[in-house]
Amino acid sequence: MKTHFTVSFTSLFISAVLFTSCNSSDSIKQANAANTQSPDMVPSEKVNSDDAKFATAAASGGMMEVAMGKLCADHTKNTEVKNFGAMMVEDHTNANNELMNIAAGKNLTLPVAMSDKDQKMVDDMRNKSGSDFDKSYINMMVNDHVEDIADFKKEASEGKDADISSFATRTLPTLQKHLDAAKAAQKVI
Repeated sequence: MKTHFTVSFTSLFISAVLFTSCNSSDSIKQANAANTQSPDMVPSEKVNSDDAKFATAAASGGMMEVAMGKLCADHTKNTEVKNFGAMMVEDHTNANNELMNIAAGKNLTLPVAMSDKDQKMVDDMRNKSGSDFDKSYINMMVNDHVEDIADFKKEASEGKDADISSFATRTLPTLQKHLDAAKAAQKVI
């Protein structure tokens, strides 16, 4: 009888969490909620909440970088900006795939879509073209990569999960390459 009550209560609790999460429009919030409530994880498999939040934010940011890079194909005629966008698509797709593999091995839920904030940035850029697009996109990429590098450095040095921390360490040189390329593009557009 007690086992039946516990199973029923647990099922009800999980349903409530999933219902609340499904009604949230922000996929990072949904992923973070799933990671803190996942009944499939035994304590030894749980990822530190700071590491999990880093992974969900990195996944959303990576999706945003890919989406923005794809916009370059249609929204600019500037070869340097197009090449930068293509580099974003390739490098962030690879990083996203690596992060998904790490998360899968840890039963860590990553967002299936960008955060509302990241989606808004993509939507705003979708309405621009030509030199307006070029300047806005490159300026955004400089600012975004400065923030990303700070977040990845913090995770690399302070992360508790060895795999996620190692991912951050391995990704930092690519992010620095992106920042350097964006700054170079900023000077010519």
